[in-house]
Amino acid sequence: MAVTEMQNRIIEEIQEWKEKRNAILLAHNYQLPEIQDIADVLGDSLHLARATIDTTADVIVFCGVHFMAETAAILNPEKTVLLPDLEAGCSLADSITADQLREWKAEHPGAVVVAYVNTTAEVKAESDYCCTSSNAVDIVRSIPEDKEILFLPDMFLGSFVKRETGRENIHIWMGECHVHAGIAPHQVEGVLAQHPKADLLVHPECGCSTSSMFLKSEGVLPEDKTHILSTGNMLKHSKNSQADEFIIATEVGIIHQMQKQNPEKQFLAANPEAICPFMKMITLEKVLATLKENKHVITVPADIADKAKLSIDRMVSIG
Repeated sequence: MAVTEMQNRIIEEIQEWKEKRNAILLAHNYQLPEIQDIADVLGDSLHLARATIDTTADVIVFCGVHFMAETAAILNPEKTVLLPDLEAGCSLADSITADQLREWKAEHPGAVVVAYVNTTAEVKAESDYCCTSSNAVDIVRSIPEDKEILFLPDMFLGSFVKRETGRENIHIWMGECHVHAGIAPHQVEGVLAQHPKADLLVHPECGCSTSSMFLKSEGVLPEDKTHILSTGNMLKHSKNSQADEFIIATEVGIIHQMQKQNPEKQFLAANPEAICPFMKMITLEKVLATLKENKHVITVPADIADKAKLSIDRMVSIG
């Protein structure tokens, strides 16, 4: 994607302000291409959380959504965490509240709570483990088999984890990301019919993930070419695979990085309309403004942060 002269000027100014403030810019794989291209660290939720721990920067500019910036603030109470747009939320994180979780826990006393990272700090504070799509299976496997598990809030990721671990004592919250839920099985099958030699990369949050696992096990989808992966592992797979074509079932923002890393390969969106409006809210202009004006400092009350950090630390240490 060509960068305009105006964008180049803004990028130069962003670099100047980053140096002035000893700031680091983190960006999720679903961000706008121009944001991805100027990031100091680009990755999925787990990679970015770990990057906040390792950085020596005084200021963390988080180009993602609100719960990600909250996680960075919890892990780095001594640093300034900035979110360029406060409206950058998450429909999945909004699908469960701390009160709802407390009620659910009361119905299952003694159960271990595993919360996907796409949750608010208040929900994380009520959880035993936090996880991402890249380590959810490892985290559930680390919990004694006789322990009942409450997995939240994504029902598609929960179903994937349940199938992968073979555990029947997992209760799953019926939440979903509206973007990933909109990637339907028939869309995947339609693109695959046109590109039968392509590798199929499916994010476990997708509405098609459960059917993809089933169809793979039944031999309808090619077993050696169907892969259920986190965004970080999608990038690794597309780089290392010998395939020339890839069908991508996740938010389409990741295709920019895939194409950039593999210019000779072809990447096809299972659903070209799988675009998260929240992820696309952050622009170069907003990044510059947040650095210059110290706009949108993200903080978490100490009592909530202390509890939430326990579950986040477990997420960062496993997988």
